[in-house]
Amino acid sequence: MSGDERVVPLDRVVRRVLEGASGRDNRYVIGIAGPPGAGKSTLADALREAFGSAHGGRIAEIAPMNGYHLSNTELCTRGDLARKGEPDTFDVAGYVENLGRLRHTRIGEPVPWPTFDRRIEEPTPAGVVFTRQRVVITEGNYLLCDGAWSGVRDLLDERWYLDADREVLERRLLRRHLRGGRTGDAARAKVRDSDLRNADLIARTRSRADLVLRERRGGYCSVR
Repeated sequence: MSGDERVVPLDRVVRRVLEGASGRDNRYVIGIAGPPGAGKSTLADALREAFGSAHGGRIAEIAPMNGYHLSNTELCTRGDLARKGEPDTFDVAGYVENLGRLRHTRIGEPVPWPTFDRRIEEPTPAGVVFTRQRVVITEGNYLLCDGAWSGVRDLLDERWYLDADREVLERRLLRRHLRGGRTGDAARAKVRDSDLRNADLIARTRSRADLVLRERRGGYCSVR
């Protein structure tokens, strides 16, 4: 660990967030941005479980940006299936609208959220329904981007960025695409021509985060 890194214990983050969320009628929203393959879903899962352990129940739930992928049918119609995962292949307006609904709806009132099934590479409508959960963990590549995505930042109580070395991203993404059924050549082309170009775009949003993290030995460190 270098001198400009410090360990971020998730239980300490959980205590701080719970203090900030207490007494509110609406939900506390944590946004985790970062390049594809950085491990955002893994961090979100760990954070959700840490909240559960600290509170003794499911007080937090994940609202993945991937639930707002446009369907394969729509992308095929547009001729954009090969570009799936790039910023304009999501229902950005729908994501921002429902994130606002999640933030502002009183605790206890149900808010459905779509998830994403990697086995079929399609969204699942109402894959999760928020009811009593006080904390929302939303994670995705473009949470800190400009343009159509700019409305996301104002809906976040905390803005995190999970970073990773380019070699790590490339290795993880290649493995993901191979497991998804692509041939070796197709997987490498997807990583080279789409994923890593997106990673370069996303890297320019890192300075907008309140907290920048990297995975280290099974934990997380803050970096600048």
